[in-house]
Amino acid sequence: MDSALSDPHNGSAEAGGAANGTTRPPSTPEGIALAYGSLLLMALLPIFFGALRSVRCARGKNASDMPETITSRDAARFPIIASCTLLGLYLFFKIFSQEYINLLLSMYFFVLGILALSHTISPFMNKFFPASFPNRQYQLLFTQGSGENKEEIINYEFDAKDLVCLGLSSIVGIWYLLRKHWIANNLFGLAFSLNGVELLHLNNVSTGCILLGGLFIYDVFWVFGTNVMVTVAKSFEAPIKLVFPQDLLEKGLEADNFAMLGLGDIVIPGIFIALLLRFDISLKKNTHTYFYTSFAAYIFGLGLTIFIMHIFKHAQPALLYLVPACIGFPVLVALAKGEVTEMFSYEESNPKDAAAVTEGSKEGTEASASKGLEKKEK
Repeated sequence: MDSALSDPHNGSAEAGGAANGTTRPPSTPEGIALAYGSLLLMALLPIFFGALRSVRCARGKNASDMPETITSRDAARFPIIASCTLLGLYLFFKIFSQEYINLLLSMYFFVLGILALSHTISPFMNKFFPASFPNRQYQLLFTQGSGENKEEIINYEFDAKDLVCLGLSSIVGIWYLLRKHWIANNLFGLAFSLNGVELLHLNNVSTGCILLGGLFIYDVFWVFGTNVMVTVAKSFEAPIKLVFPQDLLEKGLEADNFAMLGLGDIVIPGIFIALLLRFDISLKKNTHTYFYTSFAAYIFGLGLTIFIMHIFKHAQPALLYLVPACIGFPVLVALAKGEVTEMFSYEESNPKDAAAVTEGSKEGTEASASKGLEKKEK
């Protein structure tokens, strides 16, 4: 998982020279400002809209659209799993040919990116379809076993509108696969980020603190303690980071001197900010105080990251600044309002478990009613 903000020209270890061995010309102040302003804006969009969509997702009744709930146990293990994955990728790039590894990864993210982008644009595209559009329903069902032991592996419901979105997303996917263009990369990266914030839910604030605290240590160690994260981020040709060229004003769309922001710096704080939005709604006060506070804290933390990186000319672990801001600001507001107990006692149940309980209750009710009917007939 990439989670570092880096500036290839201004300090991080990228082979930044041109093909003839000469170094790139220094980035202009305007180009640097445009690049980091764009990265900041691109980071805010999936957090804001993903948080709003996470509220609808939590209330959804369709089992296939229910979010994945992260528990405290999952949060504690996540930094260890992420570290093993990161180190494994680093060793792979050192041992095997980078070209073939990136080819496999490109195919993998090509499929995932199309699905993520299709899911992202579907709500917006629905507004453009005419009422007369023949919107047929489809279901993709893949099961294992038979009889009472039959288990659903895939149960995906979609319609003709989803197929249109899938077709449009496939065009972007082919563009990315053939050209690896930074705009196609960012479209996939934004889709991954928005889907992550929407579909990954923390069950409570304590779990969020455990997750962010663990990844705080993870980020600092792998960026400052080793060159592993920066090396993987620059060797990994996959849409796991947002990029923006600092030489866009000079070279246009063919610019190639990129500043980058890992998707981990968006999704991890984003799911915590989305949790605070759902907590705001649970208070039923018609205010979104904690959401806006944490959102402003994210802007402050990422802005501070960019400033520090520009001053010291070195890649920065963004979570080093984002985690204290995103946790500290809302907690201070809760202290001022006397709502710390309410904040840390707020709990979200696993919607899949709730659905299973509801389904079990429904089946039990139907069984009881059936037995009652049989007795009446006798």
